[in-house]
Formats: sequence, C-alpha cells, structure tokens
Amino acid sequence: MSNALPESFKEMFKIATGLSIFLSILLIVFGLLAILLPVEMSFGVVVVISWPLMISGLVQFVHFRCKGIGAAIWKTLIAAAYFGTGLYLRLNTTVGVAALTLCLILFFAAQGLIDILMYLRTRQSGISGWLLLDGVITIILAILIWQNWPSGSLWVIGALVGINMIMTGVTRLMLTIAIRRATPLTAQVAT
Repeated sequence: MSNALPESFKEMFKIATGLSIFLSILLIVFGLLAILLPVEMSFGVVVVISWPLMISGLVQFVHFRCKGIGAAIWKTLIAAAYFGTGLYLRLNTTVGVAALTLCLILFFAAQGLIDILMYLRTRQSGISGWLLLDGVITIILAILIWQNWPSGSLWVIGALVGINMIMTGVTRLMLTIAIRRATPLTAQVAT
C-alpha cells in the first residue's frame, strides 16, 4: 500500500511530522523560559495583548462605514471599547495581570476539558493517553491558579503558562512520534 503513494506525499509527510517535532521542542523551550522568568512573562503577556486591542480599536474607527445613526454609535462604542481596554491594560499592567489570570483560569479549564473529551473519543487508538494526561494536568493548573488568585497573579501567568507550554509540547511531541511509528510510510520516509 505504501509503495502506491506518490513521492510528493511521502515528502509532505516527512516535512509535516518534522515541523511538528520542531514546534513541539520550541514549545518546551519557551515553556522553560516562562518558568524561569515568571513575572517578566506575566507582564509581557499583558503588554502583548494590549497592543492588538488598541490597534483593533483604531482600525475599527478608521474603517467606519455604517448606515444609520444607531449603527454609527454602536461602531464608535465598540472601537472605543477595544482601544480603551488595550490602553488601560498597557498603562495598568498589574491590574491587567490580575484580569488575565482570571481569564487564564477559564482557558485552562476549557482546554483541559477538551483534551479529556478528545481522549474519550480516541482512547482506542492507543496513542491518546498523552491527551488524558495533558487534560488532567491542565485542569489541575486551573484549580491551582484559582486558589492563588488574585494575590499570586504576578508569577502565576508566567509560571503556569510555562508548565502548560511544556506539557503541550511534550504531548505534541509524543503524538507525532507515535504517528511516525504507526505509519507505514515511516520506514521509507526516514531513509
């Protein structure tokens, strides 16, 4: 069966799995950096989020096309909300860190639940145990953040996002390696 596949497919498989391994390792490295510099990572996340919000507000205001006064007022309010939220986060990073920590709780809880549901859907494949582990650890992280909120917000985002990045990187790496081993193309592609 694998001999019937075109060489271009085999090369695409090799490139795709190689890229997945590279991105997995990159996630692990960035996760380690986030753990080593948790406060800096926390403030960095707030700054990074504030700029797109401000830019989005400006773009929405510049590309202002509406029919009717109600739509014009609505578009102006939305543009002002985006810009104002971004500016507030940029000028008040400590408050932004506390608010983003609360959002992080919700994000990790949702991600963990989705990983566990994906495990339940794919558990017969034999390679999905990593999804279950990732989901359980991510939900535990959500609980840990909640227990330390808001007092631990300065270090929580950086440290726990780092742990999550490492777990996601390891999970992605293990799944990619399992796919390479399970695919009959592997022997031919690796050569």
